[in-house]
Amino acid sequence: MSSTFEVRLAERYGDLSGALRQAADYLTENPVDLATRTLRTVSRDSGISPAAFSRLARALGYSDIEELREEVRTKIGQRVNNFAERAERLHSDPKNQNAGFVDAHLAACQSNLRSFTDDLDRAMLDRAVDHIAAARKVLLLGALGSTGVVEYLSYMANFCTDTWSMASRMGASLGGGIVGLGAQDVLLIVTKPPFAGRAIRAAKMAQEQGVFVIVITDTLSCPALKHASAHFIVPTDSPHFFSSYVVTIFLVESLIGVLVSRSGPAARARIAEVESANRVLAEVWDL
Repeated sequence: MSSTFEVRLAERYGDLSGALRQAADYLTENPVDLATRTLRTVSRDSGISPAAFSRLARALGYSDIEELREEVRTKIGQRVNNFAERAERLHSDPKNQNAGFVDAHLAACQSNLRSFTDDLDRAMLDRAVDHIAAARKVLLLGALGSTGVVEYLSYMANFCTDTWSMASRMGASLGGGIVGLGAQDVLLIVTKPPFAGRAIRAAKMAQEQGVFVIVITDTLSCPALKHASAHFIVPTDSPHFFSSYVVTIFLVESLIGVLVSRSGPAARARIAEVESANRVLAEVWDL
């Protein structure tokens, strides 16, 4: 089975010229444009020459840009149909009507949690927490549906430490967050299909800089796993049309819980100070 665009790009991104990297970055962020619009139009709107896109396709092992375009079209069609088909099944299955869906979703989430905790590599979890606890900086990266999970993780972490930050938040440069990271630092990525290309490239760049890379995903086919120092595969099965994030939330809460349980008095004192500051700033309402 041939490699996908994301896998090929992650493997060869470092060897691309500046112009081809620019073309690759545009395609990963705007796949629908490539699938549905003419190359001339894509070139005009992106400011990148048609020749650059064609050279990129050949550099990644495609016969031409049309072969790459067809792969993207197929992938988008499968993604849309998958969600649409699951939504149709959700609607047509009598077991999912009214409260029946709640019971089915609850059963799926409970099964996911049992499966994850039964198979969880505790040694890898301990290793990840050890690196996080000792890190000079912890950079968090999520995209699409995983953005909210990373926001929540950042919110929890900032109660007990000031060394965590979110990558490319509020328009900040992703490169600006990764540059300067090294063996003393951690990059934690949450990414699930459809994978964000920048998450894959960030994992590769960070690994090359010696950063301890933690990847949370739901499939062993995730291209970022080849760059991970530690990884966690979270089950996401559900009758819902969208993947469940229940186990993902459980995992990030567990990471923070274990981290705080091992922390010294400074972390506990910071939590108390943050709570006090929130009250002074009237960010919380005390009854």
